[in-house]
Amino acid sequence: MRPARPALALLTAAVLVLGAGACGGRATTHHKPGTSHAEDTGSNGRLLKADDGNGHRLRQVDAAGAPEVELAVRPDSEDGWNVHLIVRNFRFTPDSVGGGALAGRGHARLFLDGHPLARVYGAWFHLPASLLRAAGGGTRLTAGLYADDHTAWAVGSAPVRAAATLGDASASPASPSPDDTTTVDIAIKGGKVSPAPGRTAIEKGRTVRLRVRSDRDDVLHVHGYDKEAELPAGRTVTVAFTADRTGLFEVETHESDLLLTQLAVR
Repeated sequence: MRPARPALALLTAAVLVLGAGACGGRATTHHKPGTSHAEDTGSNGRLLKADDGNGHRLRQVDAAGAPEVELAVRPDSEDGWNVHLIVRNFRFTPDSVGGGALAGRGHARLFLDGHPLARVYGAWFHLPASLLRAAGGGTRLTAGLYADDHTAWAVGSAPVRAAATLGDASASPASPSPDDTTTVDIAIKGGKVSPAPGRTAIEKGRTVRLRVRSDRDDVLHVHGYDKEAELPAGRTVTVAFTADRTGLFEVETHESDLLLTQLAVR
């Protein structure tokens, strides 16, 4: 029986070699943090070429069951702001950051006036005044949801995001004004949209006021409500209407074909 041992050893070695190379193919989601492929391309959404404006590629998922986020901020009693991220169809997974993308899991990122501010691994985050000063100040706080592989969850071509304005003790996703109107301010410059496109949560029955300023002539269009307006270069144009139907409605420009925001009316 001894002559058979070399053959058995060779067979074992061959199995080990094949096993070691098995991970070199399609990206998977079984890796431990820090050992995964940079951007998982498995079945958890479609990886787009477009990014979130900060180098993180978009991971597109269907609107039904997609991750959602709302953002609320209130002044802290000692310093800065307390930030609350209300998420649906999503779970924070700080122990697996750097791993492959899994549906409805990951972390959040905060942006101040469109600039990266912090990474968040839970529903609450304390934003100290010192961090605001270090970031150069700002008032528009945006939260986006990201997968463990750092791709940005997206519906259509818009990242899953919500925004609030610092300065209001009870700021909400789109800063409702006292007269029951939700105002959304958008600027377009050099082909870039600020704040970056995301979802704006609207309660059914509220008045929506879109204030858009573009650096070139264009046409504004609100899908689903069939609202259009000319956008003369350098002028702020206001479009107002009542959100009397529920659903997800895109706001875009016709000439430059830019997505400005998605109105999520509930």
